[in-house]
Amino acid sequence: MAPQFDKASTPEKPRLLDEVRNRIRSNHYSLRTEQAYAHWIKRYIYFHDKRHPVEMGAAEVEAFLTSLAVERQVAAATQKQALAALLFLYREVLELDLPWLDGITRAKQRVRVPVVLTQTEVKRLLDLMEGTPGLMARLLYGSGMRLMEGVRLRVKDIDFERHEITVHEGKGGKDRRTMLPTSLVEPLQAHLVRVRALFDGDRAQDLPGVQMPDALARKYPDAASSWGWFWVFPSVSLSVDPRSDIRRRHHAHEQVLQRAIKRAVQAAGIAKPATTHTLRHSFATHLLEGGYDIRTVQELLGHADVSTTMIYTHVLNKGGRGVVSPLDR
Repeated sequence: MAPQFDKASTPEKPRLLDEVRNRIRSNHYSLRTEQAYAHWIKRYIYFHDKRHPVEMGAAEVEAFLTSLAVERQVAAATQKQALAALLFLYREVLELDLPWLDGITRAKQRVRVPVVLTQTEVKRLLDLMEGTPGLMARLLYGSGMRLMEGVRLRVKDIDFERHEITVHEGKGGKDRRTMLPTSLVEPLQAHLVRVRALFDGDRAQDLPGVQMPDALARKYPDAASSWGWFWVFPSVSLSVDPRSDIRRRHHAHEQVLQRAIKRAVQAAGIAKPATTHTLRHSFATHLLEGGYDIRTVQELLGHADVSTTMIYTHVLNKGGRGVVSPLDR
């Protein structure tokens, strides 16, 4: 009889998904990666009627991934994530190597032009946003940060004298520096005065410090309770850390800003499907429109390859790559 994926054969042996989570954490992967990998591994097991992965191999992986592309018609990035999860399962957890999976039907990779707002549209949008969500939106547009880079920002990462923001553990685990807009210096400093009152209240109640990167939490055990490591945009309420089960103050939930931008887009009458990431696209495009070198924009965005940044040249200035239509002549 085949072993079930969530039933241990002995009391000491952890369940398969627990093994997956433990290995992910030992590799210092993010919580989102952990959740995504566990999701795809579970779907893979259920797809094959709860057979244990050790009894399956390349053929079953190919069947599952092909089904995602053909029947579910998932995006190429989604199928790629599912494949990464299964390769992690077999190589890192089960310590089995699969042959190259040539039989997989790949989801078609679509090349899409990013949604970009004009500078007038950005102004209309931001004029309708107030309070902390408005400050967060202005910071994302003014610095080119991704949504999660913004909400995870720490006090120590902002250098007001140099007008610089350091982004730690960005996409791909890379650090980089980007600009702090001059117009946001005073609003951010005023915001941090209010945040400091929240921080002092937490310390007065002797609450656990904020979540820290794994290695630093062990190396500097007192840093979690220091002002420098506190969130720039903390949550107004406490929550339980999903990994440690410690009740502490986390950063603001990303949906707070996402919902605020959605409301502002509708109120501004903007027909484009603008999201928080649209502000990053607009940041890059408006810099290139302003004559800045594409390599500079690449560095500010944290792109590993300039070809990724080149996509913003497709939406510069005018439609049709800036070519004047013969009708307009």
